[in-house]
Amino acid sequence: MFYIQTQPPQMRSPRLFSNLPDSFRETVEAYSLEVSKLAMKVLSHVAKNLGIEADEMNMLFEDGMQSIRMNYYPPCPIADQVIGLSPHSDVGGLTILLQANETQGLEIKKDGKWIPIVPIPNAFIVNVGDCIEIFTNGIYPSIEHRGVVSRDKVRVSIATFHSPKLDGELGPASNLITSQTPAKFRRVSVADYFRLYLGRKLDGKSHTHVFRIGN
Repeated sequence: MFYIQTQPPQMRSPRLFSNLPDSFRETVEAYSLEVSKLAMKVLSHVAKNLGIEADEMNMLFEDGMQSIRMNYYPPCPIADQVIGLSPHSDVGGLTILLQANETQGLEIKKDGKWIPIVPIPNAFIVNVGDCIEIFTNGIYPSIEHRGVVSRDKVRVSIATFHSPKLDGELGPASNLITSQTPAKFRRVSVADYFRLYLGRKLDGKSHTHVFRIGN
C-alpha cells in the first residue's frame, strides 16, 4: 500500500512530495485534480436529487480533504483463509476507485450477503462514505465493503478519498430536517469526527453509529 495526502496542498508531507520522482509527482497532481472535479460533479448531482442547496454542499466539500491509496494485493495460495481488507465503510464523503487490472477483489455487502464487483475496464466505482450518509440524513447509506485476494493473480487498485473540509461542521443538510423527518445524526465538527475515527478500529459501519441520535 502507498498512501498519500493530496489535497489541500498545505496538508501534504513536504518531505514526501519533494522526494517523489518528477514524473510520478506530476501524474499524482494531474490525477488528483481531475478526480476532485469528478467527485464534486457527483456530489452536485446528489444535492440536486435531494433538493439540497448547492452552496450548502459546496461549503462542506469544496476544497476539502483528499487522499489517494494505491493497493497491491499479491497472489495468496491460501486465499480462502485470509482477507485483503477488513469489512468497513469509508469514513469520508465519496471514494472513487479505479480497479487497475481485471482481477476481481472488491465485494460489497447487500441484504446481509457479500456480492463481488466485477471490474469494468476504463471505469470508476463510486462508493458512498459515512459523511454522505450523515449529510443526507441516511437517504444515501454508506457502503460496507471488503477486499479479498486471489489464489493466483495480482490485484491492483487506486482509491481516492474525498472528505469535507477539516474546519467544517458535519450534520444532516438543513432542508432534509422536518417535523416528519427529524435528524437521525447529531452535528459534529469535522475535526472531531475524524479524531474519533482515528481512535477506533476498522469495523463495519460502527463509526456512523457513534453519531446516530438515540443510539
